[in-house]
Amino acid sequence: MNHPSEGDPERELFARLEADMNTPAPVTAGVDAKAETAGPAAAPAAAPPADGSGRVAGDFEDPEDAPPVSVPADPPDLPGPGITEVKRRPIVPAWVRSKADLTSALTRAGMNAGYACAFHCVRTPYYAARLAGTAPIGAGRFMKAMNRWVWDLDMAPLRASAVASDNASEYMTLTRARDRHVRWRSLVATVASVFGLGLALSMYVLAPHYLLALAGAAVLALGFAGQRPDKPIIGPAVVKTELEKLTTSIVLRALGSIGNDKINKALAKGGEGIKFTSEITRDGPGYRAEVDLPYGVTPEDVMEKRKALASGLRRKLACVWPSPNPDSHEGALILWVGDRPMNETKKPAWPLLKSGTVDLFKPVVFGNDQRMRPVEVTLMFASVVVGSIPRMGKTFLMRLLMLIAALDPRAELYAFEFKGTGDLGPLEPVCHRYRSGDEDEDMEYVVASLRELRQEMRRRAKLIRTLPRAICPENKVTPALASDKKYGLHPIVAAFDECQVPFEHSEYGAEIEDICTDLTKRGPALGIMAMFGTQRPDAKSLPPGINANAVLRFALKVMGNIANDMVLGTSMYKAGYRATMFSRSDKGIAWMAGEGDDPRIVCSAFIDGPAAEQVVARARKVREEYGNITGHAAGQAPAADSAPVYDLLADILAVVPVDEEKVWNEKVAARLADLRPEIYTGWKSETVTTNLKPHGISAQDVWGTPAGGGKGTTRRGIARADVTKVIAERIQKRSGD
Repeated sequence: MNHPSEGDPERELFARLEADMNTPAPVTAGVDAKAETAGPAAAPAAAPPADGSGRVAGDFEDPEDAPPVSVPADPPDLPGPGITEVKRRPIVPAWVRSKADLTSALTRAGMNAGYACAFHCVRTPYYAARLAGTAPIGAGRFMKAMNRWVWDLDMAPLRASAVASDNASEYMTLTRARDRHVRWRSLVATVASVFGLGLALSMYVLAPHYLLALAGAAVLALGFAGQRPDKPIIGPAVVKTELEKLTTSIVLRALGSIGNDKINKALAKGGEGIKFTSEITRDGPGYRAEVDLPYGVTPEDVMEKRKALASGLRRKLACVWPSPNPDSHEGALILWVGDRPMNETKKPAWPLLKSGTVDLFKPVVFGNDQRMRPVEVTLMFASVVVGSIPRMGKTFLMRLLMLIAALDPRAELYAFEFKGTGDLGPLEPVCHRYRSGDEDEDMEYVVASLRELRQEMRRRAKLIRTLPRAICPENKVTPALASDKKYGLHPIVAAFDECQVPFEHSEYGAEIEDICTDLTKRGPALGIMAMFGTQRPDAKSLPPGINANAVLRFALKVMGNIANDMVLGTSMYKAGYRATMFSRSDKGIAWMAGEGDDPRIVCSAFIDGPAAEQVVARARKVREEYGNITGHAAGQAPAADSAPVYDLLADILAVVPVDEEKVWNEKVAARLADLRPEIYTGWKSETVTTNLKPHGISAQDVWGTPAGGGKGTTRRGIARADVTKVIAERIQKRSGD
């Protein structure tokens, strides 16, 4: 400020005011975000004097009486975290480091070159005839061009311009230049003609074959010169239609087309925009873009609008695959856009198709992702659920997983296919137990096999419990234990295709469900893995005990959110992992959950029946060398003593006398255990209730007294008349059949 000279009262007043303004206000615990946002200009003006004392409002004798003063929420001296994130780009591009991507690029280039060579070789005679026909035109064009060059006709317009402008000096300069050009060009043309004719006569005498070749080449060259520019005689063998390269503007256009209000606000004029965290790169047969979405927008919001996103990108739906970025925050999106739909892209061959064996304890390649990179799965210690609508590749996927298990010579396979078409038939030569169909005899075989399997599970539990810590430190099957034949702890894999059929069977459904639930819960730690496939994912097809304990889940195309969550898990549809987005042509493509932190898109390797038989033949040979051909593969059926035939309803009538109209379920469980301990040991009141539900018998409140005597009370039980009625209806139904 410029003020009057020193001693001036006004100057002293201004000095005091400046000192007051520069004095910082006391900092209090209160923080006002509005004060920071408004900035200094929004600071309130000083209040007028409250009275005649001359004291300005806000001046207090006791500082503690002063109200708290608002300060900015972002102090300028607040230190930063001192962390800088560094993202290093790979020295060698990913497609070069990936054997599959490099092989694909070289194969594509080689195939195009080979095709072009064959295409033009076949048409060579046609090309020669056409070029010979256009050679005279080419000769005329050549003579015309030579004449123009020799007489320097290109400078004629300049000389004419000089004459028109009466510029004598410029005209004379151009004329002298033209004379020099014409003089030496005429000499060159004359010498070329004389020596060319002499060379031709010499070659005619000394090397007539070379003269013919040279003449032919000259004719072809003149033919090229004589062809029409808009209709070339030799066209391209491979016509390329270039796809639109993915750019930031296209990505922003697509994101703006999905109808998200926050994205539209960010893209509007004056919005904060959308940030790309790295440059767009080629990633396999497509492009990869990494985007930071606006605040409050998640990748799931984009995934659920995938069809609108594909429209904005002008690509087919099966080309567009948005997904979260597991290495970043919750607003980070990875957008992968393929060159071709996933179902139209040539997939790499399954590595185990022609050679190799498997260790079920280690990851095994079973398919590929959108980028055509291998995807692995670990079957050990994991129960599996596969669900989809019909004709989407569910059985092929289950058969592929069983082929993987078959290539481990230690594994014991149980394959049950209830559709009755024999889709798992190629596995029969290596199966310990195998059945296809849903007839009563098929169900009896399955039940006998499952009883056998449950006994094996109990044996394993007792054995592991008694093993020393040095051999079994985690109380579960290890690779060493699985390979040691004396323990019999080899992997066991059981597959149930169309599992809704046995679970809903009127006679054996309850028992099959009970055993399968037990296998799903306790089996994996004991080296027993169960797989369940169904085309109707609901509570009946996938009982809660199985659905809640399955680790690996594969959801091919389904029709609704309920079926989606039944297969993938609760709230997966809401989280954006939606198998409803697959089209009918996306066969074999599924969401896979359980292998890794987040679900991912996978496409299983396509192995048809003949190819599966070849793999099984190789697996059987390896198993024969290992000494593991047992059960059905060796022509043996389930042992009679391991498959006792029983009827739950008949057994209940046997333990509940006629004069006992109603009885507690806990008493029924105890009496059944006394009747058939090998079957009913461990049953409780809840077990009886669960196993009677499929028969249509519900528990009810029953008055009774404890077995040892005591005060009467009401507990859950059944009525004997309900059991009798169901048995009578079943007998009548069978008589009618």
